[in-house]
Amino acid sequence: MQNVSFFKYGLCSFILIFFINFISFSQTDTDEQLAAQYYQNKEYDKANVLYEKLFNIKQEFIYYTPYLECLVQLKEFKKAEKIIKKQIKLHPYIPQYGVDLGYLYISESDDKKSKEQFESLIKNAQKDKQYIIDLANAFLLRNQTDYAIQTYLKARKTLNGSYPFNFELAEIYNQQKDYDKMMEEYISLLEYSKSYLNEVQGILQTIITEETDNKKSTALKNVLLLKIKKNPDEIFYSEMLLWYSTQIKDFEMALLQAKAIDRRNKEEGERVFDIARMATSNGYYDVAISAYQYIIDKGSDNYYFLNSRMEILDVKYLKITSNSTYTKQDLISLESDYKSALEEIGKSASSIPLMKNLAHLQAFYLEKSGDAIKLLYEALDIKTANPIALAECKIELADILLMTGEVWEATLLYSQVEKAFKDEPIGHQAKFKNAKLSYYIGEFEWAKAQLDVLKAATSKLIANDAMALSLLISDNSDMDSSYDALRIYSRADLLEFRNKYDDALLTLDTLFKKYKYHSLFDEAYYKKAEIYINKGLNDSAVVYYQKIIAEYPYDILGDDAMYKLAVMYEDIYKDKQKAMDMYEKLMTSYPGSTYVVEARRRFRALRGDVVN
Repeated sequence: MQNVSFFKYGLCSFILIFFINFISFSQTDTDEQLAAQYYQNKEYDKANVLYEKLFNIKQEFIYYTPYLECLVQLKEFKKAEKIIKKQIKLHPYIPQYGVDLGYLYISESDDKKSKEQFESLIKNAQKDKQYIIDLANAFLLRNQTDYAIQTYLKARKTLNGSYPFNFELAEIYNQQKDYDKMMEEYISLLEYSKSYLNEVQGILQTIITEETDNKKSTALKNVLLLKIKKNPDEIFYSEMLLWYSTQIKDFEMALLQAKAIDRRNKEEGERVFDIARMATSNGYYDVAISAYQYIIDKGSDNYYFLNSRMEILDVKYLKITSNSTYTKQDLISLESDYKSALEEIGKSASSIPLMKNLAHLQAFYLEKSGDAIKLLYEALDIKTANPIALAECKIELADILLMTGEVWEATLLYSQVEKAFKDEPIGHQAKFKNAKLSYYIGEFEWAKAQLDVLKAATSKLIANDAMALSLLISDNSDMDSSYDALRIYSRADLLEFRNKYDDALLTLDTLFKKYKYHSLFDEAYYKKAEIYINKGLNDSAVVYYQKIIAEYPYDILGDDAMYKLAVMYEDIYKDKQKAMDMYEKLMTSYPGSTYVVEARRRFRALRGDVVN
């Protein structure tokens, strides 16, 4: 019985203590919420009573900070000073309290004492990285930016270079919008240790691509140019300027730096070769040609000579055919260059890319499909060639046969490549071309079935193209699934592929005559614009791009038409203002467009942000 009574007594005591604590915690929660509300409403007298109570119960930082601010606002400076000094005594390793004391003196308008306090904190700062960062952050919290900078600069010396605090200082200068000093810190960090290169370049790349006014980018360039001027023998700065130039797509500057480094180090031209390829992929054909020519001039013994000799021709081809201003003589001259290169290099496994591209030029631009087919058969007879290179020649041959009307021969060749390289990108490409052939000849259901398989292709480009063509077919089926309108459009598409531009335009016109409205109209407008550009009739192309923007702004081709039109205003009509307006409209109307990055770059260049 005695044990039972003791148990009952203990249980009752536990319940009573729990209940009291529960009430106490509940009261604390209520006081916290009420204090925060008063503080937010700037009712500091009411908030002060509650925070004092909470701080006295539990001296935690979460109560200390608003409690101190209440005392400052109520001008109870002596009480505030007493609390701060007590915290300093209890927590000498937390610099926040020392900074708060200086802040209190500022609140009392005692600038002399605040200065003495802050300078003392910096002078007596512990030689510890984390302590320095905490002290600087405490200064920043109280808007004492200059003292935060002084903290880092002094610590940089006292820690004997064990950690230079460049990241921290760079961020402060960023907040101050002192971008020259910001960039100086990042470059200085690389001077301290090249191990930070990837991290710094990652930060700078983000800054360059995301900023809108180009001020930070310009500051980086200025810092690097000044470093190069002061340290002409230090190649690292030139390498950074080369990297920077490629980030902003200033390939002219990039080529200058690549050549300078190549000459200084007596290299084989690898950097220049890389710039040539980057310039080509970004459409800077003149820069690419100059880069390849630099390597070619090094002589045939150079490691990159052969590739440069071949690729320069491809760039010249792209330069000529990427706009409608080329002449028949330009094409004939390019054909002559290809033939000269083949005579010099010889028809071998290594020159198959030259043979393939010459065949394309002959068939699709010079109306020499017979010569092109013969040349490709010669290439296919080179048994020592890379199988992928031969497969590419087969696809090119199939394209030419399709252009000349040999549909079944073309599909046979596509199928051979598809079967031989079933799970490789070249096989996916052949499968896509076979599906497109089916689309050209009106076998839409079969084409769509093949395209739907290709949506999962490892090649993103093929997958995207397959998805686009599949959607074109599924979205433009007539109510009875007869595909009558699509059949007209695909016929025009094939005629364009065969360079029969006038016939293609007439075929598209029948679409507009037969239907008052159809979902294919925007695609037909876009197709007409492309054909007019190929014919050199730019004014007519502008009309159809404008029709898409006006009548189908929210359809899938809206941003395509706007970007193409902007580029025409810039490159062909040389109307800077119209181009800028169009790029700006593209960025605001289609923020998710794949053209936004390039539109922003072009807009900045036209505005004069990037100075070469």
